[in-house]
Amino acid sequence: MLVAVLAVIALAVGGCANFTEQDRQREAGAFSPNNRPSGQAEPTPPPETPRDTQPPPTGPCVDPDPAVIATCLASTGGVMPGDEQGEVTVVAERTTGKIITTKRYGPERVLGQAPVDASGDGGLIDFAFSPTYSQDRLIYALITTPSDNRVVRLAPGDVPKPILTGIPKGATGNMGSMYFRTPTELVVATGDAGNPAAAEDPSSLAGKLLLITSFTSGVSPRPRILASGFGSSVALCPNETSGTIYVADQTATEDRVQVIEEGGPKVLWTWPDKPQIAGCGVAGGSIFVSTTRTQRIEGIREPTREDPTITPPVVALEKRYGALGRMAALPNGLLQVATVNKQAGKPKPTDDRVFRFLPQGGGNDRT
Repeated sequence: MLVAVLAVIALAVGGCANFTEQDRQREAGAFSPNNRPSGQAEPTPPPETPRDTQPPPTGPCVDPDPAVIATCLASTGGVMPGDEQGEVTVVAERTTGKIITTKRYGPERVLGQAPVDASGDGGLIDFAFSPTYSQDRLIYALITTPSDNRVVRLAPGDVPKPILTGIPKGATGNMGSMYFRTPTELVVATGDAGNPAAAEDPSSLAGKLLLITSFTSGVSPRPRILASGFGSSVALCPNETSGTIYVADQTATEDRVQVIEEGGPKVLWTWPDKPQIAGCGVAGGSIFVSTTRTQRIEGIREPTREDPTITPPVVALEKRYGALGRMAALPNGLLQVATVNKQAGKPKPTDDRVFRFLPQGGGNDRT
């Protein structure tokens, strides 16, 4: 299912096929070893110029860093890979309500858009592609409106249709997360809307992990509550292989990463210095988090039944791209990370950006 969706998104930005070999053969013309005069040594071919060292296009949104794959974005929300190699990205512009797919040097294409209230930390918070996106082109989005936070369904050429309304909205604490656990189960994490008491209140949809199974617009059954008590800037990072759900959030006293177990959330690690964890992703045996205030990517070892030990986080990246927002992990170990410099940092001319990062070690050394 995921492969099919990624293939469709990759095609939307021109695909990512590598034609290096075909280009080399075409440039070689009709010459072949069979028509070389006898005894003549085979000429040494000139070294190839790597693609990343070729002269880049010019313009105000060209970033010289080869790891940067999206530039000149409005302040960002959720991010996800657009192909299996991580060369294409899909990113939410939190303040404009646009879902954009692009790659290094473009092109850029808007896949969907919703009107949003982007005050505070609200707006287009996160999105998830329909499990049958290649056929129906539907996108589900978690957005802020003037009255609430809600989940809506976006279809080409149509207005957003509400799927779940009434998630409390606050001046802060609106940032949440979502993903399809199965083709019929949409998991949605909501922030506490600036009210920790609401996160503990079973009648409130704030600060909860919700399971949506009805996708019709209009009156829908109340979602099942999987877990409660979450703070602000709640980010989901599931291990797609094991089905384990990890949740990162911020509270008044600490930032933390938790694992969802049958008995409820279990804390794996806390950060009392509150680095403002904004995103998380599981890759290469580690749980990585991105931070806004300290501008880091840190990794902790993912616990297993054989080795449940949690060791202190390892800093994998620090202060290279500024304030960091959401992140997504690929099966090949790469991370895609969006910056939030326009909201919380010192923006450069090409901000906000999405960059690719391959952690080295980063907490996944189990030797």
